[in-house]
Amino acid sequence: GILEKIRLCLIKKLQPDLKDRRKYHEEFASSTSFHGVHNIVHTQSKARRALWLLIVAGCLAIVTWQICSRLIYYFSWPTTTTVVVQYVENVKFPAVTFCNLNRFQAHAVSNLKVIFLIWNIVSGILQKFAMEDKHTQELNDFLLGNQNFSIKDFTRKNGFYLNSSTLLECDFFGKPCYPQDFEHVFTEYGNCFTFNHNDLTARRVSLSGRGLHLLFDVQQDKFTDEPALGYTDAGITFVIHPPQELPRFDGLGLLTPVGTHAQVAIRQLKSIIQEYPWGECKPDIKLQYHKIYSTNGCLLECKARYIQDWCGCLPFILPGNGTECDLLKFYKCVYPAVYDIEIKGLCTVGTHNSTCPAPCEETDYPTTVTYSNFGGDKAIKYFSTKLKKSSEYIRQNLVRIEIKYHDLSYKITQQHKALTISELLADVGGQLGLFCGASMITIIELLEYIFTNFCWMCIFLLLKAPEMPQWNNPSQNQPTHKEKERGIQEC
Repeated sequence: GILEKIRLCLIKKLQPDLKDRRKYHEEFASSTSFHGVHNIVHTQSKARRALWLLIVAGCLAIVTWQICSRLIYYFSWPTTTTVVVQYVENVKFPAVTFCNLNRFQAHAVSNLKVIFLIWNIVSGILQKFAMEDKHTQELNDFLLGNQNFSIKDFTRKNGFYLNSSTLLECDFFGKPCYPQDFEHVFTEYGNCFTFNHNDLTARRVSLSGRGLHLLFDVQQDKFTDEPALGYTDAGITFVIHPPQELPRFDGLGLLTPVGTHAQVAIRQLKSIIQEYPWGECKPDIKLQYHKIYSTNGCLLECKARYIQDWCGCLPFILPGNGTECDLLKFYKCVYPAVYDIEIKGLCTVGTHNSTCPAPCEETDYPTTVTYSNFGGDKAIKYFSTKLKKSSEYIRQNLVRIEIKYHDLSYKITQQHKALTISELLADVGGQLGLFCGASMITIIELLEYIFTNFCWMCIFLLLKAPEMPQWNNPSQNQPTHKEKERGIQEC
């Protein structure tokens, strides 16, 4: 009964007759803002009608091709890169970390060369290295007899130090600086010292050509390294980095040999990368032990998590609050764990799907370094008298470094979306308007026309559908069971 009522309602109210449907189609063709359609409908000449049909079909094909090509281009996530040089009145000075290429005091390691092997294991955490089985017996013998030995305490106490005897001169923008202005940090070079570290207020430079001037005494007679392990140089290595980031020497350190004067001109380069899928950065990634995100800081925290899970301790050279690893765990667990991390690629860097994707904003300091011999004859005599050292000592131990900005500007390299949503809509609208004279209103008209015809088609199919069989309710035209019995009795 319900189906029949629906059918009667559709017949009376919703289903128009054939004449009304034809009238609706003609009115749509006459009034639509889609150009060319009314010429097809109202033109009496068949040739002209065929011509307009070809024109409209061709325009529709071109519009479809153009819109598809723009959509394909948009979903390829294209980017463009702009480079802008911004001149300012003053610019922030970066952090600079200095290390002595001779890492340990000679008196502390003269009979303990295994210290260099142990430190190689420690520093291998910060850089890629190959697993080696050399000197295994020496290390095992040392570990058995020195189970309470702390390489961290030993390095801090017997490594390179910064005081008035190793830092002879320090001047920043015309004002003196002192060893206490440098922050101690562990790197692969042992004890290193950072100027303008994160805890200090940001230092700014308001004149180019002036900056940080330093004079180091590397004291080769007091500090040494192991040539058998490949450490054969003498001098100062340093790296320039943002104050909020940790120094990274692997491939980025600048070397200044003894007896030279290095002039370093720096520029500030800011890189802004689009987030995925246009770029490779992910803006929602935060680091636990670093204020700002960097790939180096992320990589160190990733290694720290894996090593703490595998070994139950944390190397002092990595960020975190775990229990410090002793020497035995360093050799038996940490060393193989770091090698396993490298081989299996558990901590990857670069792309959006890696463990540590590229940062959305990054500051680098490209450098131009020039060298000259340190001091003329009079300068050598002056420092020889001042330090009460021989001329040969001055040439073999003193290093002068000057770090300054090339000019008061910074360069911004920024990725932009090559095609935004608004530009995509503008392209699509332009193609529709150029070839079909269509607009957003035209699209709504077409959708309304298609929807109306779709409803009519559904109603037509519903009216032509066979009636639903009524299994439970008997038909009104058929006699019931009691009527059949009464008829039999009468008969």
